[in-house]
Amino acid sequence: MSTREESKNRHQLSRRSLIVGLPLLMAGCASGYGTITDNGFPVRGVDVSNVNPEMLRKEVAWSGKEKPGNIVVNIPERHLYLVMADGKAMRYGVGVGRSEGMNFRGSAIVGRKEKWPRWTPTANMMQHIPRYRAFAGGMGGGPDNPLGPRALYLYRDGTDTHFRLHGTTEPETIGQAVSSGCIRLFNQDIIDLYDRVPVGAHVTVIQA
Repeated sequence: MSTREESKNRHQLSRRSLIVGLPLLMAGCASGYGTITDNGFPVRGVDVSNVNPEMLRKEVAWSGKEKPGNIVVNIPERHLYLVMADGKAMRYGVGVGRSEGMNFRGSAIVGRKEKWPRWTPTANMMQHIPRYRAFAGGMGGGPDNPLGPRALYLYRDGTDTHFRLHGTTEPETIGQAVSSGCIRLFNQDIIDLYDRVPVGAHVTVIQA
């Protein structure tokens, strides 16, 4: 085979590979769940082909009485809503506490926000999950931290409730009831929510 023919075949192969791979590339970009680097840390992409579409971030209609900027977490639905203007809300899929008694309920405010937060398991968590005892002194932020790249801390009457809205190292658990009570989101979603929500935002958690 001549050099010219080899070059032509390579060009055709490269073009064919691009055409085959383009839909996947475009789907990943369009979804907003691709791999990114954030503050020097990698944030692994989510394979959305294996995710219930209802758990993916989406703008939806909103008819509730909450003001724009308020957050509503619906535990049975496994959804978090960020209320926006003009009858709209941004909806996110969430993972919730493994039992009703472990979930926060009622109202709170976002008392503070942290990027790549430090995680310290509570006494209750260490009691139920013995392996957490190794982190009694806390774990610094990073890809292995259970809180993920962002955390919003829920306060009530000026006191930390110890419940958080945060990311996860287990994206496959979004939509399930497996956590120790905090509300977990896909890492890409908690970054999106963090950027939209100020400290002081009102949060309502609905149990039923």
